[in-house]
This record gives sequence, C-alpha cells and structure tokens, in this order.
Amino acid sequence: MSVVKVSYFSDVLCIWAYIAQARIDAVKEKFGDTVELDHRFCSVFGNTPLKIPTTWRDKGEYAGFNAHLRNVALQFPHVELHPDVWLTTRPPTSTSAHLFMTAVRQWQHERDGEGEAAETVFDEVLWAFRCAFFRDCRDIARWDVQCELAEALGVDIAAIERHIHDGTAHARLASDYQDADKMRIEGSPSFV
Repeated sequence: MSVVKVSYFSDVLCIWAYIAQARIDAVKEKFGDTVELDHRFCSVFGNTPLKIPTTWRDKGEYAGFNAHLRNVALQFPHVELHPDVWLTTRPPTSTSAHLFMTAVRQWQHERDGEGEAAETVFDEVLWAFRCAFFRDCRDIARWDVQCELAEALGVDIAAIERHIHDGTAHARLASDYQDADKMRIEGSPSFV
C-alpha cells in the first residue's frame, strides 16, 4: 500500500488550525499509516503587535479580533474559546512557540527515530500549546509557559534548550518558513 505524504503548514496562534485539529485526528484515525502528515510551521502571527492593530484597525483592533474569533468558535462546538483571548493575553509572536515545537520534534527524532511514533509527543505538545492559548488564555510565547506545558507531557527541557542554543532548531524553523514562502503558503492551516 502506498503512503500519501502531506505537508501541513500552520501557525500555533491561528484559530483555524486549532479548529482543524479534529479533522487531522479524523484523517489519522481513518487512514492510519497510509497518510503521513509532515507538520511544518508558517508565520501568520509572527508580529502580533503590528498585525492585529493594522489588520483590524477599522474593525476594533484587539476587541474586534476577539469578537470575530468568538463568532467563529460558535460555529465549531468541538473547540473551547476563552472569552478574553487577545484582550487580556496578547502573545507578541508565534515564532517562539514554533521554535520550541521545532526543538521538541528534533528531540523526539533523536529519542525515537523518524516516523509516526516519533510525532506523538510533538502532536500532544502542539495541542497543549493551542489549548493553553485559545481555551485557557495563556501566553504561549513565554518560555516558562512553554516549558511548563511540555514538561507535563514528558519533554526533556534540557534537550529542547540544547537544540535552541546550538542553532539547529532555528535552522529547521527557518527552513519551514522559507518553504512556506516558496510554496506561496498564504494561510494557516495549509496542506500540500
């Protein structure tokens, strides 16, 4: 049986990627090993203090964006959205979370090797980050929050730090962003 390989680009602060996780889970359940998802990151919320006030300038800025997200979430009862998202908690970037997640993937591959099993903790940590922001209104751009969430899932924080400090996580994340640009990925989530 042949395997279909799909590159899946997303931004951790994108509500559509948060909502789409149910579809990702359904694909994994229905097709199992016949579909291989390669999670990659794209930068939609790389600079939120510039993006949200600029993009939502005539629509209420952060309050308008919050209202929009609340309306979107009402259409998808399988997700929870904290009423104060983007009002009381405003992560300045998704890049720090992407960098952390890239290091998690590298640690998993070192520990378990390549393949679906190696993605298990990566997927769990990514979901924990999304829930922490959208459901719990926590600032997932913060190192301490990232470490707390990942450590609870068994991630070796010293290994994560090593991959960040030696530059390998930066290089891999740069590759994701460059590939997203080359492929003209314009939104999150995007599948190639």
